[in-house]
Formats: sequence, C-alpha cells, structure tokens
Amino acid sequence: QVQLVESGGGLVQPGGSLRLSCAASGIFFTVYVMHWYRQAPGKQRDLVASITTGGSTTYADSVQGRFTISRDNAKNTVYLQMNSLKPEDTAVYYCRARLGTRDYWGQGTQVTVSS
Repeated sequence: QVQLVESGGGLVQPGGSLRLSCAASGIFFTVYVMHWYRQAPGKQRDLVASITTGGSTTYADSVQGRFTISRDNAKNTVYLQMNSLKPEDTAVYYCRARLGTRDYWGQGTQVTVSS
C-alpha cells in the first residue's frame, strides 16, 4: 500500500519559516520524481516545487528564492523548506510522487501565514 504522509504545517507569522516533510512508503522512492503542490481556498491546486531523481530542482516564480525542495532517499522523504513566508503562501500543501503512469498524492498539510 502506497502512502505519502505530509507533516510540518502550522500557523506562522509573516516573515517566518516552516519545514514540511513528506514521508513515502510502499514505493521505490529513489526512482520517483517528487513534487510539492499547494491549494488555497477557492483556487486551483498549483505546482510549487519539483525535484528529480538526480536532485535537479524547479520552482514556481512565486516561491523562487524563498523555498527549497530537497530529498533524502535513505529516509524516503522529501522536504520543503519555506522561508520569508507571506500571507499569500497560506494553503494546504500536498506532496506528489510520479513515475510514468504511477501517480500518488498525500493528504495535505495546512500552512497558515498570519499575524
């Protein structure tokens, strides 16, 4: 059974930081491309960051320079370090694992940026 479990969300003040984690089980994690998405209330789910099996990363323009995606293949975990958080970063954050037609999502973790 495949599971992606996100953690690390919460309430943070503007300018603060959070580190999200997504622990994968039931897949050979090393060969999957991993992504972080987010969905704000009433909006579509958008891609935030991606990391390939080789460690190459890409980011949405809105988070470039503030967020860092990384992976630890030994721990089957992908991370999203979020710095200089803004109220507009408030959303449910989801991780996604993709390999060809194999496509898995986590259940999401809420991030709220507010004073």
